[in-house]
Amino acid sequence: VPMVAPGNVQVHVINSTLAKVHWDPVPLKTVRGHLQGYKVYYWKVQSLSRRSKRHVEKKILTFRGNKTFGMLPGLEPYSSYKLNVRVVNGKGEGPASPDKVFKTPEGVPSSPSFLKITNPTLNSLTLEWGLPTHPNGVLTSYILKFQPINNTHELGPLVEIRIPANESSLILKNLNYSTRYKFYFNAQTSVGSGSQITEEAVTIMDE
Repeated sequence: VPMVAPGNVQVHVINSTLAKVHWDPVPLKTVRGHLQGYKVYYWKVQSLSRRSKRHVEKKILTFRGNKTFGMLPGLEPYSSYKLNVRVVNGKGEGPASPDKVFKTPEGVPSSPSFLKITNPTLNSLTLEWGLPTHPNGVLTSYILKFQPINNTHELGPLVEIRIPANESSLILKNLNYSTRYKFYFNAQTSVGSGSQITEEAVTIMDE
């Protein structure tokens, strides 16, 4: 098997889900056989928004021939990763380069895990929601938009409310009685708005 590990491994983080890794080629005489390529082992150490440890699954990408760089797609935003590089010949892999740590920046969050609308009265509705399954960063706020729908399914004016990130419920007041409303709800990080969840609910007709 090859004798030495690739040197000078560098990682350039391009965005929250993509990084580029490059390395110096090993001297050909240390390959001790036919140079087949390089393997990059990489794995997620932890999410920076959740301190939970879990089973670490190592991923491997193979770059054929004498390439000295490669792209690592499909990374998770706002996470800490490690990687190392090994050279490969027909017999197997050489030793690993020292582990390199890199971090991906924040991304936009996934949609809130649920949006529940309860306690209808003549002029109010109560909204409750759950955190996004993948915050992908530090949540800065939630954005609620809603509008009335009349009997011919035409949409009325859209109202937008920004809600602090630490809230998980809201009582919406001053609504019209016996009116159907459509709600659009999403979470935000400093990068931008995530995908939205939609619901409809009706205020009651009379007490």
